[in-house]
Amino acid sequence: MNMISEYFGSMVFNDKVMKEKLPPQIYASLKKTIDEGADLDTEVANAVAEAMKNWALEHGATHYTHWFQPLTGITAEKHESFIAPAPDGGVIMEFSGKALIKGEPDASSFPSGGLRATFEARGYTAWDPTSYAFIKDNTLCIPTAFCSYGGEALDKKTPLLRSMQAIDKQAMRILRLFGHKNVKCVRASSGPEQEYFLVDKRMFDRRRDLVFCGRTLFGAKPPKGQEMDDHYYGVINPRVAAFMADLNEELWKLGVLAKTEHNEVAPAQHELAPIFNVVNLATDHNQLTMEIMQKVASRHGLVCLLHEKPFAGVNGSGKHNNWSIDTDTGIKLLKPGDTPYENAQFLLFLCAVIQAVDEYQDLLRLSVATAGNDHRLGANEAPPAVISIFLGDELTAVLDAIEHETPYNSAEKSQMALGVHVLPKFNRDTTDRNRTSPFAFTGNRFEFRMLGSSNSIACANIMTNAAVADVLRRYADRLEKADHFDGELHALLRESIREHKRIIFNGNGYDDAWIKEATEQRGLHNLRTTPDAMPHLLDKKNVDMLTSLGVFSEAELRSRYEIMLENYCKTVNIEALTMADMARKEILPAVEAYARDLANTVAAKKAVSETIACRYETKTVERLSELADGIDRAAGELEDAMLRYRELAADVTAASCMIRDVILPKMGDLRVVCDEAEVITAKKYWPFPTYSDLLFGVR
Repeated sequence: MNMISEYFGSMVFNDKVMKEKLPPQIYASLKKTIDEGADLDTEVANAVAEAMKNWALEHGATHYTHWFQPLTGITAEKHESFIAPAPDGGVIMEFSGKALIKGEPDASSFPSGGLRATFEARGYTAWDPTSYAFIKDNTLCIPTAFCSYGGEALDKKTPLLRSMQAIDKQAMRILRLFGHKNVKCVRASSGPEQEYFLVDKRMFDRRRDLVFCGRTLFGAKPPKGQEMDDHYYGVINPRVAAFMADLNEELWKLGVLAKTEHNEVAPAQHELAPIFNVVNLATDHNQLTMEIMQKVASRHGLVCLLHEKPFAGVNGSGKHNNWSIDTDTGIKLLKPGDTPYENAQFLLFLCAVIQAVDEYQDLLRLSVATAGNDHRLGANEAPPAVISIFLGDELTAVLDAIEHETPYNSAEKSQMALGVHVLPKFNRDTTDRNRTSPFAFTGNRFEFRMLGSSNSIACANIMTNAAVADVLRRYADRLEKADHFDGELHALLRESIREHKRIIFNGNGYDDAWIKEATEQRGLHNLRTTPDAMPHLLDKKNVDMLTSLGVFSEAELRSRYEIMLENYCKTVNIEALTMADMARKEILPAVEAYARDLANTVAAKKAVSETIACRYETKTVERLSELADGIDRAAGELEDAMLRYRELAADVTAASCMIRDVILPKMGDLRVVCDEAEVITAKKYWPFPTYSDLLFGVR
């Protein structure tokens, strides 16, 4: 254990290193910038850059990079060496405050959704001092924001930082009303649980759908899947255990608080969960985690699959975003308290979250909308596309008591008062968790379970932070004007509960009856696909809220609408092209070869004796012939649809609707006949590893 404590964070320019390497006055100034947002002057920047360079060189770094998160969903970096020419013909190692604070990567080739013309190349990266620099692959990585020449955000970090600022500002207004004079800031935190699959690299390399798309486009169900529930929390096999041990070491060096690891429900599926962190750091760390997972897997002859649904018929992979808000003094604002005073504060923040999720359920849904996640939502391992909140029976009863102004007896039959009205004392964790709920209260936080495994957690946290900040802003506006705080607070809570309780559902989210009730009786959204969800980003209420809080400009929102739908279309287009190609070049030849050999067997047997029935061979040849024709026909229909799709490609709205309504159903038709062909084709003829091989091949 001592060894881990010695190397944990060893590759991070963290607070401990800064305190050691920086002069006291420089350290104090930098801490004021990090903690309070104070301006960073040139003298401080130069001193930090020099210390950071020297520390990086001591640890073997030769280059530095501004590490940023463009709208591709992954990270980006351009490496610059520390070397500079010396007068004597040699080199010196230099790194200035200017180079630390600002970089200039080419912005023209990153997605911009019309914010930038292709010929307008200039973009800027700006150092984010709230996220520690780190060393990866002998390169000093400096976390940065990424913006255009005109100042528009071209990344996920900038809006996330803006949303954190918004919720901090509005939550602080509320806390001042409750008498918190020592609190300086409120921080949103996250603990993203990361699910993933591991498959053997040699098998991966033989499947072009995995190579090009990250998921299998074909695959008959194996004889055994997850029916026995024997993989979940089962003994981790040695090869996977070695990968996990290596992964932990790499992550711990980078200061990533990897805590929990276990086998997940599906064969070959696993999970890693970190300790909570401020959402900005949690986002950076989760991006690092996904990258390091893939690198470490390669060293072990494995491939880490982060697609939301790499295999049909078994669990897909999600990323549960555990979200909370806390003060710098350690107060958990979503933790039920032991006194009426604490209860009142908790209930106010709880109602703010409930109202935010109800009013902005469309924003939460679209924040997790991708082509991959569309395959997962609503299946047995994921919540439905309908957003709802799980509170548990006790909290729900508490809110009912507030709404109807009736006494509520807790399990201990004790009563508590909020102001002049009767309210209970209640305990945490008195109900079970609801694993079918998209947005579940779990004691002192909410677990947003709709994120896909490859998603950046930035998008979901941006929308959650902004939505809650907007509601808190309205609460603060009202309460600050109140003559009688307690009475106005209780009236506000009653109104909020009455108007937004429709979003609370403690039952089975997989039940068809719930979906019907949610949409027909409660009026909740059921945005099943990305093309269904994304247009709501531009709804007036959403644009007004996000722009008024300064989280996005209207132009930035329109750009993201274009980018998200374009990415959806490109993803499925690649899948469709891959599918047709595999069907024609691999599956059809395999089916024809097996049918031909069976036909030759029939002919050979008949040559020996005309009375031999050859029923199996004849029946199989006939079915294979039918399937070959079906594969050719389905592939042709898909190819024809793709030609029509290309005519619409310039209009992302129309193109995405065609993808949803035409292309994906055609892909489904092609898969059905190909998967049946796999079932009756002899294994030695099948051109690539099967589900049985992939799911049970890591030994």
